[in-house]
Amino acid sequence: MSNDAHTAVRRRPTQVDVARLAGVSQATVSQLLNETAAAPARILPETRQRIFAAVSELGYSANPIAQSLKRGRNFLLGFHTFENVFPADQHDFYYPFLLGVEAEAANRGFDLLLFSPGVATENRAARPTRRLLMADGCILLGRHVDRDALADLAREDFPFVFIGRREIPGAEVSYVGADYAAATEEVIERLTALGHRRFGYIGESDGGEQSEDRLAGFWRGIDAAGARDGSVKHSKPLTPDELRRWVVERGITAVLVEPGDDDSNVASLEAAAAAIGVGIPEDLSVVVLGDPSFTSTTRDWSRFEIPRFEMGRSAVQLLLGRIEGERQPHHELLDCRMIATPTIAGVRVPESKH
Repeated sequence: MSNDAHTAVRRRPTQVDVARLAGVSQATVSQLLNETAAAPARILPETRQRIFAAVSELGYSANPIAQSLKRGRNFLLGFHTFENVFPADQHDFYYPFLLGVEAEAANRGFDLLLFSPGVATENRAARPTRRLLMADGCILLGRHVDRDALADLAREDFPFVFIGRREIPGAEVSYVGADYAAATEEVIERLTALGHRRFGYIGESDGGEQSEDRLAGFWRGIDAAGARDGSVKHSKPLTPDELRRWVVERGITAVLVEPGDDDSNVASLEAAAAAIGVGIPEDLSVVVLGDPSFTSTTRDWSRFEIPRFEMGRSAVQLLLGRIEGERQPHHELLDCRMIATPTIAGVRVPESKH
C-alpha cells in the first residue's frame, strides 16, 4: 500500500468526503449536520438518507474544536479553587460540591475543566485566573479568595459564579450560598425552647462572609430571645480555664461552634470540657454551625447540614444563564437542615437542698 493510501486510511473524514460519497454539495451536508433553519425544507428525504448513510460508512464525526469556534463556545465549564481543596475522597467536605457541579454540567451537555489554584503573583496579566478564559464560564470555590482577581474577572465580563456568598468592592458577583444566618438563628430558637438563656459563640477570626453570616444570625437569635445579657463571642479556641469562667462565672449553658477548615474547633472544646469535668450535654449543650469532615472527634454533634450538592447544581444553572447573556448578577441562598443529636439537652435544674 502506498504512503498516500496509508494517509487516506488514517485521515479524519471530512464533510467534503461525505458530500462526495453521497453525491451532494458540501454546503448541503453542512446544512443538514449543523441543523440550520433552512435544512428541513430544502433537503429531500432521500437526500438526507444518502447523507446519513455516507456519514455511517465513513465514520464521520464533527470536529469539536471547529464546532466550538463556529459557535463561539467550547462547551467547557471551568471549576477553579483558590486553595488546595479538591476532594481526596468521598468523605471530603468539598466532594458534594464537585458532584453537584459535575451532575448538572453533564445534564446540560458540558464538560468540566478543573483548574488548579496555581501560584499567586503580583502581575495581574499573569494571574492564574487568566487561564479561566479557556472555558465558556467558571465555577469558583474556596474560603480564602483573591478578591482583586475576582474584581478583574467581573470587569472583563467573564461569566463566573461563586459557590458561597462573596462581596467584592466595586464589582457585582453572582453566587450560590448557604443561608448560614437563618440556620444559626434557628439553632438559637431550638436551644431557647430547651430553656437556655446564656450562650457562647466560638468563631473564626478570618472566616470571611460565611463567618459574618453565622455571627449575624447568632446575635439576631440572641436578641429575639432577649438573651444578650451574659452571652459572649470568642475567637477560637477556648482554654480549659476560659471555658470554666464561661460555665461557672457567666452561667453559659450552650455553646455554638463555627467550623473552620476542619473540626478542630469543636474537638478543642470537647477536650477543654473533659479537662474541667464539664459534661456534654449535662452541663453544656453544643451545636456545630455546619457539617465539617469530623476526623478529630467521634461524637455525633448537633449541627446543620449545608446543601452542598444542591449548591453545586444551582451554581451551574446560574452560570449557564450568564453564558447565555444574562448580565444581571444573581444571588441565591439555600436553606440548611438542622440535625439535633444528644449533644444538646434542656437546662438542668439545680437540685433542692431540702
